[in-house]
Amino acid sequence: MSIITQTHRIIIREFLFDELETYLNHFTDERVILHLPKRSTQERTTIFKNALSQYLVSRSTGIWGMFDKSNHEFMGSCLLRSFDEEPGAIELGYSMEYKYWGQGMGTEMAKAMVEHGFEGTSVPSIVGITTMNNIASQKVLEKAGFMRDGNMVRADEQLALFRIYR
Repeated sequence: MSIITQTHRIIIREFLFDELETYLNHFTDERVILHLPKRSTQERTTIFKNALSQYLVSRSTGIWGMFDKSNHEFMGSCLLRSFDEEPGAIELGYSMEYKYWGQGMGTEMAKAMVEHGFEGTSVPSIVGITTMNNIASQKVLEKAGFMRDGNMVRADEQLALFRIYR
């Protein structure tokens, strides 16, 4: 297991093989998945297994677990990946356990991931995308330094686009 980055309250690290159930259980809370793409358990299992394989290839992009530094409890997951709609840009994504909402953890994670995403790469910008109604995540992105950059459509859904430049 490798730590990707950490803040004073959060450890962001590679998932362990035996954390599949923890990862899958995260997506059973309707509040957590309200603004996420709909995925089956099998699709999420494949995503998790692909993330484990990706660790052998890259530390710049991937899907990682977020853990509470004080008690090592699972907080959620975050990712950096290529932004398919704009070659050269990276997309930040995350989902967080409900009990951690409203405590500034999302902003803390986003700032750490922006720093990690720019470190050792030449990407000019990192984007964050939310559903139009996900005001809480939009505020997280803004507090982390992202600026609204219009809207975009993905999978026939209108989404809010945010961006931060190097």
